[in-house]
Amino acid sequence: MTTAQTDTVALVDARIINGTGTAPVDDGVIIINAGRIIAIGNSNDIDIPDHANVVSMAGKTIIPGLINAHGHVSDVLGLESGHYNTENLLRQLNLYASYGVTTVISLGGDEREAFELRDTQQTPALDRARIYVAGPVLSADSPDEAAALVDEVARSNPDFIKIRVDDNLGRTAKMAPEVYQAFSDRADHHGLPLAVHIYYLDDTRQVIEAGGDFVAHSVRDRHVDQAFADQLIAADICYSPTLTREVSTYIYESEPDFFSDPFFLAGVDSEILDTLREPARQQRLRDSAMAQQYKAALPIAMSNLKILADAGVTIAMGTDSGPAARFQGYFEHLEMWMMQDAGLTPMQIITSATGDAAHCMGISDELGTLEAGKWADLVVLSADPLEDIRNTRSIDQVWIAGKALPRPGF
Repeated sequence: MTTAQTDTVALVDARIINGTGTAPVDDGVIIINAGRIIAIGNSNDIDIPDHANVVSMAGKTIIPGLINAHGHVSDVLGLESGHYNTENLLRQLNLYASYGVTTVISLGGDEREAFELRDTQQTPALDRARIYVAGPVLSADSPDEAAALVDEVARSNPDFIKIRVDDNLGRTAKMAPEVYQAFSDRADHHGLPLAVHIYYLDDTRQVIEAGGDFVAHSVRDRHVDQAFADQLIAADICYSPTLTREVSTYIYESEPDFFSDPFFLAGVDSEILDTLREPARQQRLRDSAMAQQYKAALPIAMSNLKILADAGVTIAMGTDSGPAARFQGYFEHLEMWMMQDAGLTPMQIITSATGDAAHCMGISDELGTLEAGKWADLVVLSADPLEDIRNTRSIDQVWIAGKALPRPGF
């Protein structure tokens, strides 16, 4: 269904999970006008306007639109790079939306076209996923160069600054501490949060001490401890596990089970799968030392996620999807399913992908939870995700700015 953007809509008879971590509301009502929620709660507490278009959601569960706190809306088309243009960006944002991912934090590789899309999305007419941007992933050889790069990117008014503090498993030089300190200081000068690609525990501790604001991957070299959790909590820093990033590095050494999943196949070109099935390509991954190292790191990442979540660290669901064969939309669901496999509860996972992700990325005033005054970005599910987070696959409808979007192929 579609509704005019100025209509008042009343979604009734719903089970509502609002993204704050509180208990669901049964027999729930959501009143929407001009793209925003104007009232929400149990039917006994909500007066439905006489002129409202009433839509029954009987038997459905409504959750906030999912937020990917670490994705990439990039130049990839199929398995090829080099296609950075507005048409391709919109294709990706529509794909994310079809899977219920209504907001994407694009942490790197963002160019003028993405900034323009970011700047034009505060409207009830929006009909695709929202995007927030970091610009290029920055690297420098000196503190002065780092400061100059931040100044240059800041002129474009990004939402984040992104750097990479890592050595590609010993294959490249790490960014020096004095350089990432300069990135942090200059980002603070411009009031921009610093998102950091990490791998090693010691590096992550040091980056946090230097003022990093968002840990954009799992610690994967060894198990974390309570002291690290306490450091994250004291600094109010969020942690994004990106478990599917590790999966993508090795999973195509053979045919993944999800290649036969209809929920996956609805959003992918079969020619891509044919390429990924090529025996020579699969053999290269089996022979790749880097792929096998990342494969070995995944259990550590999953264990660390459970340790940190239990300790009270705020987790922001993120995937690093967008590069070739990191499938946008589906990988966000796979990420959540893996988070459950790691030991998190469905409610923890939903909150991490909605309210907590919005808090972590500084967009909670407008998004992330189903509350009066916020944009009516929501996902209607046919099965209860609190029984099993894999029920997020039961998407019946996706709403952005108060209207249900078409989902071709689903």
